[in-house]
Amino acid sequence: MAQFIQLASAFGGALGFACVFNIRGKKAFLAAVGGAIGWGGFLLVQNLFGASDYFCGFAASIMLTVYAEYMARIQKTPVTVFLVSGAIPLVPGAALYRGMKHLMARQLEDFGEQSIYALLFAASMSAGIMVTTIVFRMCLGFIKGKKHGRI
Repeated sequence: MAQFIQLASAFGGALGFACVFNIRGKKAFLAAVGGAIGWGGFLLVQNLFGASDYFCGFAASIMLTVYAEYMARIQKTPVTVFLVSGAIPLVPGAALYRGMKHLMARQLEDFGEQSIYALLFAASMSAGIMVTTIVFRMCLGFIKGKKHGRI
């Protein structure tokens, strides 16, 4: 039940940000589905493998990026429409908030711990997005080249 609530919250959060970014209608819904897929991927990897948050964020970003790349081609829309809104549930906002709270209270050790966590998690997310985008576009280029007889 807790996972269902988390997935519904991820869907709602991604839908809210899709509306903030002026994404409307079916595309807003699909962007919100991407948010649920990203958070679902995080929970899946965490429950199946008991992996660290960083690896879970990396794997979830891969799943989200594959979804965003496919939806962008199906909907004839830029990838960022689905990727940015879908990545919102994965952003380590709580760690950023706690880090700033510790900084304001001059608790520098706790500030450093929370800030490093947030930075490493964001780096793992960006690595997942970069790797997937590069591989996806290389494969797409190979398929197009083969189709046109260049390879």
